[in-house]
Parts: sequence; C-alpha cells; structure tokens
Amino acid sequence: LLHFSLFSYSFFPQSTMEMILASAICGCIYSLTAGQPLTILGATGPMLVFEEIVFTFSEENEIPYMSFRCWIGLWTALFCVILVATDASALIGFFTRFTEETFAILISFIFIYEAIVKINKVEKKYPPLGDYYTNQTLMGNCSCMTGDEVVGLMPSQLTLDTCESDMYNGTASGPGCPKLGHEGDIFFLSLIEFLATFGIAYMLKKMRTSPYFPTKVRAIVSDFAVIIAIICVFLIDLAYDINTPKLTVPETFEPTRSQDRGWFINPVPSDFKAWVPFAAVLPALLVVILIFMDQQITALIVNRRENKLKKGPGYHLDLLIVGILVGVCSLFGLPWVVAATVRSVSHVNSLHVLDEHAAPGEKPRLLGTREQRVTNFMVFLLHGFSVLMTPVLNLMPLPILYGLFLYMGVASLRGVEFFERVTLMFMPQKYQPDLHYVRHVPNRRMHLFTLLQFASLGVLCIVKLTAAKLIFPIAVLGLVVVRYFLKYIFTEEELEILDDKMPELTRRKKEDAQKEVKRNWGVREREGKGERVR
Repeated sequence: LLHFSLFSYSFFPQSTMEMILASAICGCIYSLTAGQPLTILGATGPMLVFEEIVFTFSEENEIPYMSFRCWIGLWTALFCVILVATDASALIGFFTRFTEETFAILISFIFIYEAIVKINKVEKKYPPLGDYYTNQTLMGNCSCMTGDEVVGLMPSQLTLDTCESDMYNGTASGPGCPKLGHEGDIFFLSLIEFLATFGIAYMLKKMRTSPYFPTKVRAIVSDFAVIIAIICVFLIDLAYDINTPKLTVPETFEPTRSQDRGWFINPVPSDFKAWVPFAAVLPALLVVILIFMDQQITALIVNRRENKLKKGPGYHLDLLIVGILVGVCSLFGLPWVVAATVRSVSHVNSLHVLDEHAAPGEKPRLLGTREQRVTNFMVFLLHGFSVLMTPVLNLMPLPILYGLFLYMGVASLRGVEFFERVTLMFMPQKYQPDLHYVRHVPNRRMHLFTLLQFASLGVLCIVKLTAAKLIFPIAVLGLVVVRYFLKYIFTEEELEILDDKMPELTRRKKEDAQKEVKRNWGVREREGKGERVR
C-alpha cells in the first residue's frame, strides 16, 4: 500500500493519500470484475520509474504535468481497448518461462535494491559518528508552541533550535517531534528494525515446515508472519526514546499539493498547449507496452500449473479493466495501478492448500489453491479504511517498511527455476538435486542457458538504473526477442526441457511414468519372445 510514498519525492504531486485511494477504488473494482481475482493491483517499480521520467520531462519543458499525464492515461486506455478488440492477448503465447522468470526476478531485485537504498539514505542523514542533533526540521505532525498558541510559520520552515531560541521561546509539541540524542542512535536503531523485520518475517514464514508445535499452530504463525514481525518491531521502537524516521501521512482528506490542484484534473487547463495531446501518444505507447508486460506476465505466473488452479484465466477481460481504470485514475490525478508481480505471487502462496499429514520437517504437498474474490476485495477495502488511521500510521517507523520490502523481494525468489539454476552453478554435480533439467541437460549447456538469462537480467537492470530508463518498456519486450534467438544456440529438446512451463514435480512424474511404461513394454516383449521360443 505504501509503496508509492517510499519511491516518490517530496515535491511530487502524488503521494500517500492518492495511493490509498487508487488502491482502494481500483482494487475493489478489479477484485469483483476481473477474470483472475487472485492478481493484486498496485504501483510497480517499472511504472513508478516511468512516472518519474514523465514528471522530469514535463518540468524541463514547462508542460503542466498533471494535464500531460492525463492525456497519456486517456490514450493508454484507448490503446488497451484496441489491444483487447484485436485479440492481442494471444501474443502471450510467446512469453515462455524464460521471459516470465527474468521479469519476475527483475521486480524482486527492484524491491531488494530500493530497500537497501532507503536504509542507506538513513545512514547518510544520521551518520553513525555524527554529533548530537538539534537542527532537525519539524515535520507536519510536530508544531512549535508558545504557550497555547502555534507559531505562525509552517513546520517545515522551523527547526528544533529555532523553535527553542530566544526569538520564539517555544516548545516543540507533537508525536513526530525530534528528540535530543546522538545521530548514530537513530541509524543503528533503524538498521536493527530493518533487519529484525526481515528476519522475523522470514523465519516465521518457514515455521510451517518446522518440526516444533502442532500443525495448526505452525500454519497460523506462518500465515501471520508479517503481521507478527511488524508488531514486534513496532513495540521495540516504542520502547526506545529515539526519533527514528516515521511515515508521513496527511491527516486531512485532500490531494498532495492541494494549493496547486483539486481532485479532478482538467485536460485543457488555462496554460494548455495544442500539441500536448499529440505529444502524449508516444509516452502512451510505452505505457501500454509496460502495462501489457506487467499485467500479462503476472497473470501467467499466477495461472501456472504448479498452483493447481481449477478456474480458467481471463487475459482479455483483465487487460480491459486495467486499461479503463488507468483512464479513470488519470482524470482524478491518482497513480496508475497494474498487476504487481511480487504481491500477486505472495497472495497466491498465502492461499495454497497444503497437505496437513506431511511428516515434520518434510515439505508438505500442494493440494490446490483457494480461488475466491473475498481476500482481494477485503485487502483493498481495508486500504480505503486506512485513511481513518492516519494518527497510527504517522507513528510507523519507515525502517519497518524497508524491511518488509526486503522480505517481499527475497520471499518471491522461492520456487523460481532461474534462481535455482543460479545456485546450481556453485554446487558440485554430485550434490545437485534430482531435477528434470539436471537429468537430461549437460551441466555446461544448462549453465550457458542460465548465464544468458542472467545477462538479459543485467541489461534490464542497467537500463532501469541509468539515463536509458526511458526505453525500459522496450527493453522488457526485448526478452521475447532474446528467447527467439536462443533456438540458434540450443537444440529444440534442450529448450523444451529448460524452458518448459510444466511444474518440476509434474515433469518428474510424467518422466517416471514414461519409464515405467517402457519398462513394462520391455518385460512383455521379452515374455512374448520366450513364448515363441517354446
């Protein structure tokens, strides 16, 4: 939910309040109407990167950003409708496991990278060997009081030193007011909270396969691992009188920078330029590529056979709904939300039905997935109600959220064959597990395929982190092209094994069944020859 506020700038015209509304409205509508309601909508890393590019371009060329963005969103909605009408979703047939897993790993790395960058910013702002701080800027939930009156200046124009100086002779009052102390204390406590949130959530999530405690207790602890981690670390923060960075959520129901705009965005403002709607076509095409890749690849991952879903997908319907929601959000200045890969995978994993009769320590067998719309709808309904909890949210330490980002990035790597093959590169052959592709593909060929996939991932990361990020949607689409040319390096049999969408367990069972048939056929053949001899 708070993904957007962690990535946006203080001068950005959209922030937490807009993200809450976009999540609540679009999420509830999508959960009730989508063909695959297990998919979670949200602001994704690639989409936020593109919004940043559009904002920078608008500022440099003196174009009203919100109006320009509105035109981009309206063109995007139109293009999505055209894609649905022309059966463009059939193109996902070219999206193999190579494309899906490279994109999924990229999103996971974005989560991990941004979490580390954010905690590093805390270290730079509050250096471990820093001095005692008294010149901190007062935040929105901290006021400078002189008796019963508030000093007329905005909190952001005051520091703790200025408030308590002879000029004002005031006292800082409020839950977000900075406290006297050493800067290093803030960083070290933030680092502890960051690592503790990740560690507690990660360890408790693995509690399901632990040999300790009854099955039901282990299942409950595993399902609520993230909530338990947040509560534990939040209590640690309250126990220490150290002003760690806190989340800033507006206490009034109004858009960010409300002095510049209202809730409805006028596509043709007073300073409107006639060429702006036409200039928005090219960015809209890039957004469509990004939405198509985000939405369809996430849907493919959710609909994988290993999840054992019984109901069919709805690729056309889902793309149509997302396109319309993008157009509506553009008119109201809300962030664009699309299928979020990491959160969708986490949602599906939480709905898995596992065999309760597995032996302690043994990996439980997946029986199926609970396919319903209730969890998706309730998640986003509660997002909307979180507007009423701003006093509590303002007490939430940001390092806890950074720790959750790290956890979500690491947890989503579980079960990804690409990641498993990377680990096999550092494992002697005699210790490698009995996997389908290990059985039939020579190690050198398997590692070559992994290195090429890793190189593709590296190119995507470089494009995202450099000035070339404007072409990021095209670079993501390039994964399909790379996969096409792999047929000139590997044999058809090798690609069928390394890039097969069939789950590993199913492939192994199928292979064992084929071996059993051949073995039985050989026995019958030998018996038939013996009969003829006699």
